[in-house]
Amino acid sequence: MSAALIESPEHQALRRAVADLGRKFGPAYFQAKARAGEATEELWAEAGKLGYLGVNLPVEYGGGGAGMAELAIVLEELGTAGCPLLMMIVSPAICGTVIARFGTEEQKRRWLPGLADGTRRMAFGITEPDAGSNSHKITTVARREGEEWVLAGRKVFISGVDRADATLFVARTQDAATGKLKPALFVVPRETPGFEYRPIPMELLTAERQFQVFLDDVRLPAEALVGDENAGLLQLFAGLNPERIMTAAFSLGMARQALATAVEYAKTRTVWGDSPIGAHQGLAHPLAQCAIEVELARLMTQKAAALYDAGDDIGAGEAANMAKYAAGEAACRSVDQAVQTLGGNGLTQEYGLAALLTATRVGRVAPVSREMVLNYVAQHTLGLPKSY
Repeated sequence: MSAALIESPEHQALRRAVADLGRKFGPAYFQAKARAGEATEELWAEAGKLGYLGVNLPVEYGGGGAGMAELAIVLEELGTAGCPLLMMIVSPAICGTVIARFGTEEQKRRWLPGLADGTRRMAFGITEPDAGSNSHKITTVARREGEEWVLAGRKVFISGVDRADATLFVARTQDAATGKLKPALFVVPRETPGFEYRPIPMELLTAERQFQVFLDDVRLPAEALVGDENAGLLQLFAGLNPERIMTAAFSLGMARQALATAVEYAKTRTVWGDSPIGAHQGLAHPLAQCAIEVELARLMTQKAAALYDAGDDIGAGEAANMAKYAAGEAACRSVDQAVQTLGGNGLTQEYGLAALLTATRVGRVAPVSREMVLNYVAQHTLGLPKSY
């Protein structure tokens, strides 16, 4: 067996340490915060203080100097302990990665230390009401006016804007030579004039809220641009691959939480005689099948993270899409089977599984739908004609 398939002692130690932190807070803490509409500030702060939030960021800016593999472990283990921190996908994974790879020295020093220790957060804005899964159709425009940039447009389903210090927005600049629009990335502090946001009522039990964002001729200094305005796609996908890897880890954590709950229940619940319900193949086999699917999705997530950390952006793109798809499917099936195993108890607040029914559904829809992942694999992996 390749050594790449076996986690290093360092990774195993990281899993144990993060799992200990997650259990210290647990699902009761997380769900109570979410139901109250409050942020999980205590958990976020402690994870940052221990170095877990910035484990992927450069050492010289306060990070751990590791990679996406380690950050995915952190999110997966917190999710398994019942504390899936959605903003980990956005703040250190997408925004931190993009700034670390393409930001100026000033941008790195301004943002990365805070993203690493959790004292600052950054949201990410790409999705638009009329573009949906087609990010090539975004209409938010950035135009130059003297030494400034001016942003105008709308975004939707932007996580955690209300508690983020800034948002990394994807806009399109006008190419004077060709007239074509091309993507560029801008950091916009939350209190910037013209930057408005409104919450979207959601049926998700999560500590982070979703927002519509309105950019009404938002004026920004030249240094708000991250990287080269002419290399937008390269920079954009440098953030989207980590997003998919971390979404897979997010789904895997919840799947493992649900399976652990169902297995423990199936071991102790007796209805027919002295045998626990887990002795019956009608329940045991579906749970075993879910466990296999979760492990397969974990392996693909590890592969995607390894490729990304090795600098293989193309290989990581394929693997990250597959990992996100596999983890999303495995999580939905695992939670559904866990609820079925517990019966009526599976729908009570006490066991916390019903909340996972909607939470795991996110992995099938966002950040890219399962159908668009299948389109990607059909076209890029199988070489089939483009269908859209």
